[in-house]
Amino acid sequence: MSKIAIRINSADVVAVALQPIAKGTTVVLEAMDNVPEASVTLQEDITAGHKFAIMDIKKDEPVIKYGYPIGAAKEDIKAGFHVHTHNIHTLLSEKFEYSYNADSAKKAYDAWYAESEHLRKNVPTVNVYKRADGRVGSRNEVWIVPLVGCVNKISENLAAWANGKFCAGEPKPSVEGGLEGFFTWTHPYGCSQMGADKETTARILADLVNHPNAGGVLVVSLGCEENNIPYFKNFLGDYDENRVKFMVTQDFEDEIEEGKRLLTELAGYVSAFRRESAPLTEIVLGMKCGGSDGMSGITANALIGRICDAMTGMGGRVMLTEVPEMFGAEQMLMNRCVDKNRFDNTVNLINGFKDYYARHNQVCYENPSPGNKAGGITTLEDKSLGCVQKGGKAPVTGVLKYGERLTEKGLSLLEGPGNDIVSTTDMTAAGANIILFSTGRGTPLGAPVPTVKIATNHPLAQKKSGWIDFDAARLLDEPSDSVRDALLNQICDIVSGRSVTKNEKNGYREIAIFKDGVTL
Repeated sequence: MSKIAIRINSADVVAVALQPIAKGTTVVLEAMDNVPEASVTLQEDITAGHKFAIMDIKKDEPVIKYGYPIGAAKEDIKAGFHVHTHNIHTLLSEKFEYSYNADSAKKAYDAWYAESEHLRKNVPTVNVYKRADGRVGSRNEVWIVPLVGCVNKISENLAAWANGKFCAGEPKPSVEGGLEGFFTWTHPYGCSQMGADKETTARILADLVNHPNAGGVLVVSLGCEENNIPYFKNFLGDYDENRVKFMVTQDFEDEIEEGKRLLTELAGYVSAFRRESAPLTEIVLGMKCGGSDGMSGITANALIGRICDAMTGMGGRVMLTEVPEMFGAEQMLMNRCVDKNRFDNTVNLINGFKDYYARHNQVCYENPSPGNKAGGITTLEDKSLGCVQKGGKAPVTGVLKYGERLTEKGLSLLEGPGNDIVSTTDMTAAGANIILFSTGRGTPLGAPVPTVKIATNHPLAQKKSGWIDFDAARLLDEPSDSVRDALLNQICDIVSGRSVTKNEKNGYREIAIFKDGVTL
């Protein structure tokens, strides 16, 4: 008989239905740790991904899932009844005192390091593009970066022309190497901004110009915008004039012809690059979840956590963002900070985002989206505890501000919101070559870099096969190590140009910049 429900942690007082379960069904939960096998008869129909009580829970008692509270009971809840928004409330608040235990953090680090020993002896190799700054690219494309929204359509028209001329209209990765396509990252900003808000736009666009997946870049300016080329170069830093070209459209009678001339030069430059062998740990991995359901923390996010542990254990660099979706689970990450400095930076990261909410007169414990709730997510703690599963057991070695680039090995926390397009752009700007994106509801979007969509459940993977790259619900039926290795092999194939993600195949690639300021 297949498993129909799961208790995630031995301390849990709820279980999650792995498939729809009818009222009157007696569910047997397997023994865990020192907790014996248990059974409960359902008093209501339970939808897949939703929770039910496995013991009586009294009013105001914490409701435990993943071994941590996801809220407290609004009323007495009897065993076998549905546990969701109608009978749980959040325990989150704007202010919370955090503590750091160096001994506990060291034990967590030592355990992770010991478990990773065999991985460090067997680091896979990939075929990537080696860049002059020491970083590597998983793709070798020409990126067109508009400095202001006024030149978006010019940039799009130039990209379409170049793909037709140099890529037979179909940009795609090459196993050997060479030019792999032209892409433009349109946005509505670059003018009518002031202060830090304007700086943020320039910084993110500069990060994209410097990204190692771009073999060449055309920066397109209108000429009168605030984020003009002289201003922008303050954020860009040193650059290779063969790799980065600039065009001020107001300076040319025919800006399209000038753009074609510059793209022709870049096409010749980029075409000369070839893929070379390198350890998998040279790539930078981003992790994201969107449209979660009750299975997210059990399958897809847990699987990504296994990949995170493997990558960091081998000496790689991985980043986790979506700060609001750490609320309620942040202490789990803080307990793994490698030192007090990282702990303090993590506290500042969390409190800084809470302050951001407060400045806009919003509470930090807003319930998940309607789609999340329909999928079985009850409170923000419920979503957050599932979200941080993507970090596995890896020690936290770095904390980055929005717009900063990742350099530290290990797991870094990156400042950014939960919004899908903003956070995937954030990770791309920080240097991610590939992003693992879990979803329980399904989404077509993609970042400028390959974005691997990982389904939390079989029905989604089957229904939206045109969006989904990997079915993480295999974890329920197959050994976890074999599923992890299958995804790791797929990552190697994607990074090496042997396969493409669905977002690349569909042409779903875009950016969004985090705006926090007035518009003039």
